[in-house]
Amino acid sequence: MEFITDPFFYAVGIPAVLIAGVSKSGFGGGLGVMAVPLMALAVSPQAAAAIMLPILCMMDLANVWAYRKRWDRRNMMILVPAALVGILVGTLSFSYLSIAAVKLIIAAIAIIFTLDHWLRGKNAGDTPKPATWGKGTVLGGLAGFTSFVAHAGGPPVSMFLLPQRMDKSVFVGTTVMFFIVVNYVKLIPYWFLGQFDASNLGTAALLIPVALFGTWLGLWAHDKVNVVVFYRVCYGLLFVTGLKLLWDGVTHFISVGAV
Repeated sequence: MEFITDPFFYAVGIPAVLIAGVSKSGFGGGLGVMAVPLMALAVSPQAAAAIMLPILCMMDLANVWAYRKRWDRRNMMILVPAALVGILVGTLSFSYLSIAAVKLIIAAIAIIFTLDHWLRGKNAGDTPKPATWGKGTVLGGLAGFTSFVAHAGGPPVSMFLLPQRMDKSVFVGTTVMFFIVVNYVKLIPYWFLGQFDASNLGTAALLIPVALFGTWLGLWAHDKVNVVVFYRVCYGLLFVTGLKLLWDGVTHFISVGAV
């Protein structure tokens, strides 16, 4: 079996996978968006995305069983068709995509959304918002596109689901069901685009036990956190994710301009 041998890759890759597992199974995937950027410190973003996809698919299988009875069908009906279109756009534009530009788009939306929630005040943020087709179609399409590019579909999905103030288990369960569809669909274009070489697949296999441990840890944490703290953590993670992606995008363009 071929796999990456660079120790630095595992120094950043193991925490990345662990964070992704905890986030996906316990908090709706908000911080899981950091996995590819962390791995990209040691390998190319394309290789990082290819390594993470089989790992994400294994996490999804474990999570689906845990949340099989706790998810919202209306939200799935709105988000999934739009996400499939987003994946198609990502596939067709694969050769022209700028990872840094995508990071900046996600960062701007995540930061503005979170600041708006905080600045409106607690009472305004606690008023449940309906699941509308227009907003869901836009954010679902963006989630499909950014998920294809860098497995960064979590922030757009959170931006659609969090204002609905649904039960925390239903919130996480809906994201779980959404991403098992999205991630398994992504396997097809990733394969045809040649993303799954022997080294990437072998490295993913080595990291799967870490992913499963992270999934278990997230499920354990989910049951221990009350709903008020849960939503505070989710919005906090979304904001931190936005800052991290903003930093990555800006520093990339600065470094390119300095060359």
